[in-house]
Amino acid sequence: MLDLAHLPPDDPAVYKMLQAADTVGIFQVESRAQMATLPRMKPEKFYDIVVEVAIIRPGPIVGNMVHPYLKRRQGQEPVTYPHPSLEPILKRTLGVPLFQEQLLRMAMVAAGFSGGEAEELRRAFGFKRSEQRMQQIEGKLRAGMTRQGITGETAEAIIKSITSFALYGFPESHSASFALLVYASAYLKAHYPAAFYTAMLNNQPMGFYHPATLVKDAQRHGVRFTPIDVQVSDWECRVEPDGQVRLGLMYVNGLREETGRAIAERLRPERAAGGKCREAAPASERARGWGPARSDEGGQVLEEQKCPKCGCDDHSMLEATPEATYFCNICAHEWGKCRPENEAPRTQHPAPSTEHQARYASIEDLIARTGVRRDELATLAEIGALNSLGYDRRSALWQIEKAVRPPGELFVGGEAGLPSSESGLRVSADPQSGDRQPLADSSAQGSPGPGSRTADRGLRPDSPLRPMSPPERLMADYSGTSLTIGPHPMALRRAEFALRGVLRAVDLPRGRHGRRVRVAGAVITRQRPGTAKGFVFLTLEDETGITNIIVRPDLFTEYKHTIVGAPYLLVEGVLQIQEGVTSVKAERVFSLTDTGPPVDSHDFR
Repeated sequence: MLDLAHLPPDDPAVYKMLQAADTVGIFQVESRAQMATLPRMKPEKFYDIVVEVAIIRPGPIVGNMVHPYLKRRQGQEPVTYPHPSLEPILKRTLGVPLFQEQLLRMAMVAAGFSGGEAEELRRAFGFKRSEQRMQQIEGKLRAGMTRQGITGETAEAIIKSITSFALYGFPESHSASFALLVYASAYLKAHYPAAFYTAMLNNQPMGFYHPATLVKDAQRHGVRFTPIDVQVSDWECRVEPDGQVRLGLMYVNGLREETGRAIAERLRPERAAGGKCREAAPASERARGWGPARSDEGGQVLEEQKCPKCGCDDHSMLEATPEATYFCNICAHEWGKCRPENEAPRTQHPAPSTEHQARYASIEDLIARTGVRRDELATLAEIGALNSLGYDRRSALWQIEKAVRPPGELFVGGEAGLPSSESGLRVSADPQSGDRQPLADSSAQGSPGPGSRTADRGLRPDSPLRPMSPPERLMADYSGTSLTIGPHPMALRRAEFALRGVLRAVDLPRGRHGRRVRVAGAVITRQRPGTAKGFVFLTLEDETGITNIIVRPDLFTEYKHTIVGAPYLLVEGVLQIQEGVTSVKAERVFSLTDTGPPVDSHDFR
């Protein structure tokens, strides 16, 4: 069992990840500024992380400590000290004061502060970051340094270092504690990515990025996701035995927690008792060929159920279409004839995974046992959470409109007062006359399997609504869950963007510094730090990663409405690649319309 208190020290994978600024979701080092510093810092040991955590703070930035430290670390600048007496204090940080403890010791050595005066200085650091109190102490510092024979530029440099920490700087002990969390988070992301991202998703809101960005970052790291499914999803996300992450019902917008937990807790007795539950797909589904491979009547394998583009073999993500093709919800790929020409097309989805026991026999069963509201049911249908009951998204929407209406006296179960699917009454239409006639009671043979349409047998099996298109699925995912495990919105327009010369995020590091480029993506962060002299920093996300955009103050004023309001942007600018850090300095900014659903972003925080 993994023990966070005894993680292997100096793990190479951790430092490789940090040096590459692959830190989405990693506590304290996931901001744009930290990502821009990590490739320059190139941390190689734990104390480097301690410094990294502390250095991107207003105090060190205003005190002009960041660039000197990085240059000295890279050997571009010699290590010097403001005064020889300060070398023992600043040697570990290459002559640059980064921690509160160093500033207190500097005041005691350079200005002759007593312990009480140093404590007063410490309180000024923490007293609402009071610049006024620091100004009062500044006079004592000057007088003390004069007595010690320190004057001129040396005195001014020391005073600036100390007083800048009124804008906030870390104690070394605080930074070391945070660095331990950074190391642990990076270790989990590097070695246990499924568990790491699952924990992140289950503890939102937290961190710097929205869950939609976390999901896409996880997928780029090889984590596979399975969709929300009323038959198998818990309230929270979880890691499946095969390593995939199953999204939880907690991500269904508008679903009450008590209802979501009621849906998740509806288990068969043998599963609730902890037994290993395996249930074969219904015969009707097996006959349609959903399984590891398709076979004709003679037993010859026709085709393996796998997406030829991304290799997805998760049947809950592979959808048969009326045009006798298959569609992959992971990569939006649709491929050729998959069924014999004499086989009727079908629109319903495959049965749920055989690793899980089915909870509900039908939509009516779900309604009767959980009390789910109509609006909640509609959201579940739109995001595909009812697909395992035998419907595609639009067909499920069609069915719930009938399921939520009173069935009438004829179809009401006599004993429990449930719909006909619960009382065991089934009806069938005579193919000649069209008259509906009762069929045998199914209760003697056990509950109907997933995908059965017990309330509608004998009626039209499919809705007259066409299945959702890929863009419609994407819009439904974001509307219903604020994220998608399918294609990124930018992927659906990539061919068009390629013709317009728009580069992907993954292409930029291979470009030439100073080259004019076009980039586009969903805006996931907007920042205007008080220490940045009016510059605005944007983060764009596409299907391959993220791109950092630098916007000059005058350009921000010119394009303010677009930059602040548009969820998707196309940026023309100059590519900057310096010391392993890639960014684009914007020159023109355009709003991208009809690109995708609105995205949540981390703005000006």
